[in-house]
Amino acid sequence: MGNKNKRTVGFAITGSFCTYEKMKGVVRGLVEDNNRVIPIFSQAAQTINCRFGNARDFIIDIQEITGERGIFSIQEAEPIGPKAFLDVLVIAPCTGNTMAKLCAGITDSPVLMAAKAHMRNEKPVVISVSTNDALGANLKNIGELMNMKNIYFVPFGQDDHVKKPKSMIAHVEKIPETMEEAIKGRQLQPVIQSPFPIQS
Repeated sequence: MGNKNKRTVGFAITGSFCTYEKMKGVVRGLVEDNNRVIPIFSQAAQTINCRFGNARDFIIDIQEITGERGIFSIQEAEPIGPKAFLDVLVIAPCTGNTMAKLCAGITDSPVLMAAKAHMRNEKPVVISVSTNDALGANLKNIGELMNMKNIYFVPFGQDDHVKKPKSMIAHVEKIPETMEEAIKGRQLQPVIQSPFPIQS
């Protein structure tokens, strides 16, 4: 992208663990493009070990890539508001649970507090959807978020319409482009895309 002006990006990570390897690449690309990237970890991202990897190892990797100490608590996230030091906040991956709470104004995690604090400054929040119920219980929340001021979506689509017909996931390679458009007050279009291989 050739970003000449260094931006400060909050990169908030929630518990969609299957996306974590891709997120490392996205974060590395943002850093290489002259952004300062501050990682923010939900409780799930901090504590859950699963078949996709160990939480501690992932946190270490992200902090090494960014060269920044992460934000791990609600108390650490709160100053994002009064200090106004982020240009944009990216929530990637953003689970259905996080979207539902964001809609309801719930701030019970570092990621949600970061979003609340950042939005108070009228600055953009970029959501990278990763949820198995995007076309189910969370569809109404996606709709509400799309109509909220300063919320922007990374283009997303169904990742397996046969085995998981309600599941949708963002095209994470479009996070940098979405972020740049959001900073200009524009939603990257089209929002709904179907770039994933068709399952048969």
